[in-house]
Amino acid sequence: MASLVQQWTGGLRCAPVLSTPLSRNKSYLYPVKQFQKRSGVIVSLAGGVAIGNAETRERLKLKELFQEANERCRNAPMEGVSFTLEEFQEALDQYNFDSEIGTKIKGTVFLTDANGAFVDVTAKSSAYLPVQEACIHKIKQVEEAGIFPGLKEEFLIIGENESDDSLVLSLRSIQYDIAWERCRQLQAEDVVVKGKVVGGNKGGVVAVVEGLRGFVPFSQISSKTTAEELLDRELPLKFVEVDEEQSRLVLSNRKAMADSQAQLGIGSVVIGTVQSLKQYGAFIDIGGINGLLHVSQISHDRVTDIATVLQPGDTLKVMILSHDRERGRVSLSTKKLEPTPGDMIRNPKLVFEKAEEMAQTFRQRIAQAEALARADMLKFQPESGLTLDPDGVLGPLSSDLPAEGLDLTDIPPAEDDTIKASLDD
Repeated sequence: MASLVQQWTGGLRCAPVLSTPLSRNKSYLYPVKQFQKRSGVIVSLAGGVAIGNAETRERLKLKELFQEANERCRNAPMEGVSFTLEEFQEALDQYNFDSEIGTKIKGTVFLTDANGAFVDVTAKSSAYLPVQEACIHKIKQVEEAGIFPGLKEEFLIIGENESDDSLVLSLRSIQYDIAWERCRQLQAEDVVVKGKVVGGNKGGVVAVVEGLRGFVPFSQISSKTTAEELLDRELPLKFVEVDEEQSRLVLSNRKAMADSQAQLGIGSVVIGTVQSLKQYGAFIDIGGINGLLHVSQISHDRVTDIATVLQPGDTLKVMILSHDRERGRVSLSTKKLEPTPGDMIRNPKLVFEKAEEMAQTFRQRIAQAEALARADMLKFQPESGLTLDPDGVLGPLSSDLPAEGLDLTDIPPAEDDTIKASLDD
C-alpha cells in the first residue's frame, strides 16, 4: 500500500508555501486531485501531509531569521551599515523641507520656457516660477531678469498646483522685501535718489524708486509743471515716508533740489542736457535743476541762431555763473570755458575737454579779484586788526607781524585795469 501511495504521489509538484495568511491556514492544502482514488487510497490526504511538513519547516526557518534580526537590532544595530547616523540625518535635512506657503527654499533652474522657469527644489515633483513672479520689474521673459538653466537661488513658495502637486515659486516677493529695506536705509541716510515718472493724477506724480512706486505730491515738486510734462522724466528725490505695512512711499523733489542747489558753487563745472531752445537761450537740465544758458554766454563769438550750436538732447559741460536760491534760478556759461574765442562754435569737443582747466583759471581770477578787494578794504580800515593769508582769506593779525601793521604799497588799487578785465570776463 505504501509503495502504491508513493507511486501516485511521486509525480506531484506543489507550489512553494508563502509566508502569507493563507499559508498559515492549515486547512489550505494543495492536492493535485482531491477526490481521485486508486485501490481505495485517497491521494489528497498524502499531498496534504507533504505540504504541511514543508510549511512547518518554512515557519521554523523564518522564526530563526526573525530571532537573528531582533538580536542584531538590540546588540549591534549599525553592523554592516555603510553610513553613520549623522550622515543619515544630513541626508534627511537635505531632501526634506517645509513646503508650506510663505516659506523660502533653495532651488536650481533646469529649464525655461515662454511663461516661466522650472526649478528643482529636491521635492517629489519640480516647482515652477511664473514670469510675472520672476522680477520686481515688468518683463516678458525670465531671461530678461538673468534667469537661465543652472541658476541657484532662494525662492518663496506662494502656491501649489493642484493638478500635479508642483509648487509655485516667486522671486518678486523676495525682491520687494529687499526694496523696502533699501528704501528705509536710504531714508535714514537722507540720500538723494533718482526716480522715473511713470504716471500721475491731479495730486501729483508716480515715480519708480528701487522698483517701488512712490508718490510725489505737486507741493513737493520744485517747479510748477504738469504730470504730462514730467512723464518719463527722471527726478532727484528724497524720502518723506516709507511705510511697508501701509504700502505708502512718499517722496519729495523739493527736498532733493535744496540739497543739490547747495552744492552748486560759482565757477563749478557740471554736466547737463539741453531741454529746450528759446530765442534768448537754452534751458539745460543739470541734475534735475533747470539752468539758463543765455545766448550771450554760449561763445565769445556772436551766435545768431542757437540751433546751429545746440539741439535738444545734447549733453554738454557748463559752468555755474550765478545761483539765486530764493528764485531757484541758475545762470550757466560755456563762453567762460572756451580756450580761445569761438571754440564753442567751431570745436565744442575741445571746449568740453578743457572745461575743468578753464574753470580752474576762472576761479583763480575770481579769488585774486576778491583778495585785491579785501586788501583795498584794509587799506582804508587799518584799525580793523585784520590781515590776508596766502590764500586771500581775511583773518586776524598774527603775533609775528610787526606792530605797525602791513605794508600794502605793493598791492595795486581796486580800480586797476587787471581787476576790471578779470571782472568783465
